[in-house]
Amino acid sequence: MKQRLLFIGPPGAGKGTQASRLCDTHGLRHLSTGDLLRSEVSAGSSLGKEAEAVMNRGELVSDDLVLAIVRSQLTALNGQGWLLDGFPRNVAQAEALEPLLGELQQSIETVVLLELDDEVLVERLLGRGRADDNESVIRNRLEVYREQTAPLIDYYRSKGLLIAVDAQGSVEAITTRLEASLA
Repeated sequence: MKQRLLFIGPPGAGKGTQASRLCDTHGLRHLSTGDLLRSEVSAGSSLGKEAEAVMNRGELVSDDLVLAIVRSQLTALNGQGWLLDGFPRNVAQAEALEPLLGELQQSIETVVLLELDDEVLVERLLGRGRADDNESVIRNRLEVYREQTAPLIDYYRSKGLLIAVDAQGSVEAITTRLEASLA
């Protein structure tokens, strides 16, 4: 089983659900960028205080700050396997992450792309019942994903790291396909 993974895919593909299941089963650390930011803020670390100030101004946390937090978390793992979820979101971030992982001797082993048809994604996201999940907002989020995140697919495919997993069906069926693809 691979020990250093990156999950990419559109909103609603099940990245968080599958990441949690995989991490629980295989003892990997789930490094979700949003969770990492909240964790640093609640811990009151210097990075957390910096991130909190930026977020309180309603701004996006810079790539440099996210990289610093990722570095801090990976360094603390002492060789434990990990799964990155939510970062990098674009090719520029991937290019910035690569030397950091090389320096830590923890390069990504596999990039998992969870693939799902847009109509199924829209249906799934509408079914969550969140106030901000209406069809036009969802379709806009999918467009933003295609513009910003989808180029990562070609980036990681060109490095021979990408595997695609069909994210259609039950949670269990997707987990089974995912496990088989990582064996």
